[in-house]
Amino acid sequence: MKALFAAVFACFTLSGCLGYHIGPVKPYYLRDVHTIAVPTFGNKTLVPRIEVLVTDTVIKQLQQDGTFQIAGSGNADATLKAEITRIDRVPARSVRGNVLQTTEFSLTMRLRYTLVAQNGTELAPPAEAVGATSFFVGQDVTTDERQALPLATEDLATRLVAQLSEGW
Repeated sequence: MKALFAAVFACFTLSGCLGYHIGPVKPYYLRDVHTIAVPTFGNKTLVPRIEVLVTDTVIKQLQQDGTFQIAGSGNADATLKAEITRIDRVPARSVRGNVLQTTEFSLTMRLRYTLVAQNGTELAPPAEAVGATSFFVGQDVTTDERQALPLATEDLATRLVAQLSEGW
């Protein structure tokens, strides 16, 4: 009798676990996409060669996430087309007693992207991803900003891949 009760109890307890699985759970509209091609992004900003840094960082983040595989243009189920639209540097903190002298800046990078199927149709409407970081000012603001760009790019890539793999 105890064995029967234990078996019934185990069936009811474990029945909720039957539909659960571990691994990537893609959005429904991307259920058929397994591989993505990532050509070099466009650049509408005045920062030279930033598109290569952003593209490489997004590819590394996609590989780390593991939801989609990276493939060449001819072999991919979809292509990620993107363009860096803005890079903004905004003062975040000023020197005490002198509000015109900045000690810390906020750096924001914006990217518009769309995911296009192999036949040319858009799989999702165009969207935007934003990455941000902050940096302190030393002797040269331009050099400090250039060193902060990879951090903003990393944040942007993390958010972009999360939007693709999770659907939001």
